[in-house]
Amino acid sequence: MAHNRPISQITIIGTGVIGASWAALFLAQGFDVVATDIAPDAEASLRRFIDAAWPALERLGLAAGASPLRLVFTADLAEAVKGADLVQENGPERIDFKKELYGQLDELLPPHTIIASSSSGLTMSEIQSGCPRHPERCVIAHPFNPPHLIPLVEIVGGARTSEETIRRASEFYTALGKQTVRLHKEVPGHVANRLQAALAREVYHLVDEGVVSVADVDTALCWGPGLRWGIMGQVLLNHLGGGQGGMEHFLEQFTGPMTAWWKVLGSPQLTPELQEKLITGVHAEVGSRSIDDLAAERDEVLLGLLELRNKAAGRAKQSRKKRSDRLEASHARLKASKEEARRHQ
Repeated sequence: MAHNRPISQITIIGTGVIGASWAALFLAQGFDVVATDIAPDAEASLRRFIDAAWPALERLGLAAGASPLRLVFTADLAEAVKGADLVQENGPERIDFKKELYGQLDELLPPHTIIASSSSGLTMSEIQSGCPRHPERCVIAHPFNPPHLIPLVEIVGGARTSEETIRRASEFYTALGKQTVRLHKEVPGHVANRLQAALAREVYHLVDEGVVSVADVDTALCWGPGLRWGIMGQVLLNHLGGGQGGMEHFLEQFTGPMTAWWKVLGSPQLTPELQEKLITGVHAEVGSRSIDDLAAERDEVLLGLLELRNKAAGRAKQSRKKRSDRLEASHARLKASKEEARRHQ
């Protein structure tokens, strides 16, 4: 069946920061990639990004046949999507733009081609309303920046997205080494951005109230809970924080204090004064470092963390296999012992 055909050619629509990062990842995974963008310097900018990202992708490990030479660029949408098995759309976050684009894609693409949006805020139900013929193949596949390094992809279907599309998309991104999460309801901002927004609200409140400086609130996050969040999620950390009693003991011990803090969390207004305080504070924190310097610093530490997590995951897999092998061997010995006993009866 056409819906079971493998994904081998990918089209990237929109080659800004997210689209370029997706393109680098897909190339590193050995895919043929066709990219399209109407910006006058889009191709040159895209190729510069891929060249800059390639050493990190090599460090993480390239798939067989991976090469930047497998990238084709065209400004023509119809030409770009010809033969595509999956389209990764990274257009502007404007619903009118998306609906018009999806109407064009609906006419240009065969029914089996998945149309995956990187949208961070719009819902797929809104977007796919511009796709009257085959809305069932449209899905949100929202990455975390930069997609060529951060493993998270949020999979969200719209009201008319099929379970088959959800399955195919999830299997595809998981096969790339992504960590996919399935959202069972559409909510603005999906999950990860909502978590960030909740944290940002309290960060901005604390700065606004003069409790802490911009630099110190960043230090408190990245050298405290941020280190733990790079290893485990909030609920699993709570389970660990409960000691031998686990989550049950954690809730017994901290429900009172935690819910008391919730009552006094802030709801700041991003007034011009607060915005100026945040801007001044972050520039003082940054010093002479450029945006490129900061990105390089982030990516270097991130690569180290990814390598460490991959190594730990490999060791855990080997350990599980050894336990499974020992269990199978024990069962085999027990079975042989029973058969031997029956023969002597």
